[in-house]
Amino acid sequence: MALSGLDIYKKLPRTNCGDCQVPTCMAFAMKVAAGQAEITACPHVDKKVVAELGEAAAPPIRTVEIGAGDWAFKVGGELVLCRHEKTFINPCGIGGMITDKMSDAEVDAQIDAIKRLQYERIGLMLHANLLAVKSDDPAKLSALAKKVMDNSPACIMLMSENPEALKSGLEASKARKPVLYAATKANADKVAEIAKSGGVPVVARGNGLEEVAEVTKKLADAGLKDLLIDSGSRTIKQAFADNVHIRRTAIKKSFRPLGYPTVVFPGEMTQDPAMEAIYGAIFVAKYGGLVILNKLRGEVLFPLLVERLNVYTDPQRPMAQSPGIYPINNPDDNSPFLVTSNFSLTYFIVSGELESGRQPSWLLVVNTEGLSVLTAWAAGKFSADVLAPAVKKSGIEEKIKHRKMIIPGVVASISGELEDEMKGWEIIIGPREAAHIIPFLKERWR
Repeated sequence: MALSGLDIYKKLPRTNCGDCQVPTCMAFAMKVAAGQAEITACPHVDKKVVAELGEAAAPPIRTVEIGAGDWAFKVGGELVLCRHEKTFINPCGIGGMITDKMSDAEVDAQIDAIKRLQYERIGLMLHANLLAVKSDDPAKLSALAKKVMDNSPACIMLMSENPEALKSGLEASKARKPVLYAATKANADKVAEIAKSGGVPVVARGNGLEEVAEVTKKLADAGLKDLLIDSGSRTIKQAFADNVHIRRTAIKKSFRPLGYPTVVFPGEMTQDPAMEAIYGAIFVAKYGGLVILNKLRGEVLFPLLVERLNVYTDPQRPMAQSPGIYPINNPDDNSPFLVTSNFSLTYFIVSGELESGRQPSWLLVVNTEGLSVLTAWAAGKFSADVLAPAVKKSGIEEKIKHRKMIIPGVVASISGELEDEMKGWEIIIGPREAAHIIPFLKERWR
């Protein structure tokens, strides 16, 4: 029986500290009871209380950790249907497929792809997360898993209809904490024993959601908690409908047998790489936990990674760079001094232009609460009375001999006020676009 908000409130510290981002403990307890917050969001709650509350305090979609080591990641943990209600929590995993039908060269290409296809974007390294290795032959599955283990840091999903193959693959890759795929109505008991022995997650697969719910209940009764779901659908229409139904039923109806992240296979719904990318994009948004592609191709993977970044970024909290002075290309005391906002995209565009142009520079990043230069100026956060104190506190005066500061051209109107605020400084109006910084410096900087 689910606990009420009052029951949960009685077990909280009741300090109304607000550290959980909710004003009062009673309000927080009500959110936990409604499935809109996790009990662990309170940093002061006793661990015994967390264990005691158990399922009543768990999110409607269970959080499952995939893999081990530097590439380990979490899926699930979601509390809402729509992103505008609350930020989505754990980004979906994206992976590629390796089967025993592939040649050695094709297997090597997939392993190489997951290591090679990594993209830096606004200071984050985007890459796929896992490789699914598939075979019903115990020796072959074990060999493929070991090859992935030895040649990449990727997480692993072991795929087989044969429990003995899953057991063999787990023995070869246990240190990587692989996901077992799949427990079905026919083999659930055997797969459950294997998963319990290794302490690893399991995918429950069925022919439709009713059968999936039967399998997850059977696995849960066997003591397994870290489960994922494959509804078995292999058409985009039905798979999409299943994903939405799973999420709605778990969140709106608190139906525990479907309260797990999903696994989808866009590559099994089409042979066209372009359509595979489109289907993958659908499940990144609605509501794939693991999205497994046939092959890891840059032209398919990159847009999915960017979409995932956008979907799982908090829209209320712009991505921000830490304020401060950034030396670029080993500047000296005669190098130019530029200023910009701490919106991550702005910072990385500006710093990227300076780095690629091999221009030694000092770049001051001012705290604008993650807003771009023009937006921050309109909000009064990139003005003379903000920049002048930031310059003085930055320590730049000890690093350079000159007293010249280059400001973005889009805020040229504040140059006069800056000269009044910063006596002895020359304020230089720079270009409006980052792409013009290097030509500007070559022409104007002496």
